[in-house]
Amino acid sequence: MKISVFGSGYVGLVAGACFAEVGNDVICADIDKTKIDMLKKGEIPIYETGLSDIIQRNEREERLSFTTDLQKAIQESKILIIAVGTPPDQDGSADLQNVLAVAKTIGKAMNESKIIVNKSTVPVGTADLVRKEISKHTDLPVAVVSNPEFLKEGAAIDDFMKPDRVIIGSSNQEAMLTIRDLYLPFVRTGKPIILMDERTAELTKYTANAMLATKISFMNEIANLCERVGADIHMIRKGIGADTRIGPSFIFPGVGYGGSCFPKDVKALISTAKKHDYELDVLQAVESVNIKQKTILVDKVEKYFKNDLNDKVFAMWGLSFKPRTDDMREAPAIDMIKALVNRGAKVQAHDPEALRETERIFKDWIGEQVTLYKKRYECMEGADALVIMTEWNEFREPDFLLIKETLNSPVIFDGRNIYEPERLKNAGIDYFCVGRPNSGVRST
Repeated sequence: MKISVFGSGYVGLVAGACFAEVGNDVICADIDKTKIDMLKKGEIPIYETGLSDIIQRNEREERLSFTTDLQKAIQESKILIIAVGTPPDQDGSADLQNVLAVAKTIGKAMNESKIIVNKSTVPVGTADLVRKEISKHTDLPVAVVSNPEFLKEGAAIDDFMKPDRVIIGSSNQEAMLTIRDLYLPFVRTGKPIILMDERTAELTKYTANAMLATKISFMNEIANLCERVGADIHMIRKGIGADTRIGPSFIFPGVGYGGSCFPKDVKALISTAKKHDYELDVLQAVESVNIKQKTILVDKVEKYFKNDLNDKVFAMWGLSFKPRTDDMREAPAIDMIKALVNRGAKVQAHDPEALRETERIFKDWIGEQVTLYKKRYECMEGADALVIMTEWNEFREPDFLLIKETLNSPVIFDGRNIYEPERLKNAGIDYFCVGRPNSGVRST
């Protein structure tokens, strides 16, 4: 099939590359000339495991191309996929201006009937808005399909090529079946393709992310309670995760969730409910817990250093919101850095992939309050403590003796619970994590 994908960000690039990988002819279109020029040179603007190889392979085979010529992309393909960003508006609702701008462009450039696929995360009713916008500019028939993505950053290629399920929603039966056929190569192991109407498909995406966010915030609440009653969240997680009704996924406590999906989608779903005169009390609590959880380590840090962080230096391992990505959107590390700096401290940070994005976010602080390091141990030189904000694999088995000898104070504040407290105690390092018994503690 001939497909054009509008938006060459995270979702658009992965979708375009994977559709090309199974033999489709795909054009990735974007108005950002700098980004398209990078892609034409083989430079990938995001970090995602395996994405670069797939893009380069399909470019060589001439199944995948990149352009800023939106009209050409529209007219040369039958299936047009909208995969642009929907950032939160001031009231938390999804901002649809990019989606509707693409719809307007499609309507003006259409040369024959088209199938429009909404792959962006959009609120209920967006398919109707897209159809209406396109119809303002053309009399040609158009079918709109809602096809939400369920990709995990860091594992997006595997998720796309081997999905748990594919959701396709449309009131146009022919268009829905065409998109179903498009996905058949990805579900040969029998995973379901679920057909429904547009509004149900749109709400399914938000519901999935809101449910996962709820599990995370709930476990963080229980972890905080564990610290007050002397229980161990690690063992509780094992105990409840063995229950097949609950399962082991998304019940790891820590410093909250971030990224491009959970924070934005929870806000958008709350906003959608309010527009329909309904309060989603549970999700409002989920959001509130997550906001507080992002700086849960600050209280531990202040207590350890007797409420005086002025001129203290903190080494920080991990900046991206999760491992295997350079995505800093809503990353807890951002809140932690701001909290430490606002209390008079300095931060020396390392991340395997997110240094460039961190430099952009903290451009006014770089070199003064915040210093970035390419190597993990270098950022500990002269530091008073180590703070862990992202559970990259390369942080799991460090040289604890070197850490102890390098830090001014032998203390680790672990926001992801990646170490065993007893092991740190035996190494002579004070250890503070989330919801677990701590090592023997000395205050400085």
